[in-house]
Amino acid sequence: MGEKIDWGNLGFGYYKTDYRYVSNYKDGKWDAGILTKDDTVVISECACVLQYAQTCFEGLKAYRTKDNRVVCFRPDLNAKRMADTAKRLEMPPFPEERFLDAVKQVVKANIDWVPPYGSGATLYIRPYLFGTNPVMGVKPATEYQFRVFVSPVGPYFKGGVKPITLRIPDFDRAAPRGTGHVKAGLNYAMSLHAIVDAHNQGYNENMYLDSATRTKIEETGGANIIFVTKDNEVVTPKSNTILPSITRRSLMYVAEHYLGLKATEREVYLEELGEFKECALCGTAAVLSPVGKVDDHGKEILFPSGMEKSGDITQKLYKILTGIQMGEIEPPKGWIFEID
Repeated sequence: MGEKIDWGNLGFGYYKTDYRYVSNYKDGKWDAGILTKDDTVVISECACVLQYAQTCFEGLKAYRTKDNRVVCFRPDLNAKRMADTAKRLEMPPFPEERFLDAVKQVVKANIDWVPPYGSGATLYIRPYLFGTNPVMGVKPATEYQFRVFVSPVGPYFKGGVKPITLRIPDFDRAAPRGTGHVKAGLNYAMSLHAIVDAHNQGYNENMYLDSATRTKIEETGGANIIFVTKDNEVVTPKSNTILPSITRRSLMYVAEHYLGLKATEREVYLEELGEFKECALCGTAAVLSPVGKVDDHGKEILFPSGMEKSGDITQKLYKILTGIQMGEIEPPKGWIFEID
């Protein structure tokens, strides 16, 4: 690490760090894998990833705790989710135990890039997998590369968390029996036009409905959604076409076991949107982002929590989950993965 970083003013973007991990799949097996300083990827112009988008990725973070340990949050779930995604895309899964080892190797090799405790910054970890050999006909690749790089990032929302505004778009995110439930790169490519259009219209994100009936709430382009009822029940949409967020799963556990609230995963209908008192997006990057209002084709639904700050339950969930991640609150067994 050859430069001094102003950790408190770091944005959410890419910083080239010292090392990354690379492993190649050929002739039916993964090689041993190496750490390298080379941040470039050299592949054929006809590589399957470039022609048919055969690629998937994960996102997780490393944190420096109050007692200066460096830890990751539930990376075993990222390893499993990537394996599930790979199978759906006809890619050879990278072994889950090796995924964890690769994460550990890369974080240790870039340990000076892990931001200090209390800075608001973290070390973002990006594992990804893609088809590398030339493929002209529509079929899976036979050779693959798995890589992990890291980058220090500041808070997703600079200057504090303010409630955001969503819209119900006319676009669909995922087909009923498609790839909405896996972390495939193609899902995000499909959402780019919709998010740019939302921004151009003055909205922060899209709240997608189920494609089959367009009556049920699913997720946004890059985050799951949670709601809080007037009785303080925490509710999240249930669907087989949304990505199973690790942050969402953890928040639901926190709601039930740390706050003593009822936590329910069920189908959530658009017509009941106005009955909730709080709404928030959840994911690795921002953890929890409060939603102030939703625009449904000109009909505005303003949540009682308002546009000025997070609702009470959302604030408590955020405080506890980040406290667990930063080593301030006792975690459930198996949630914290130490980089020693």
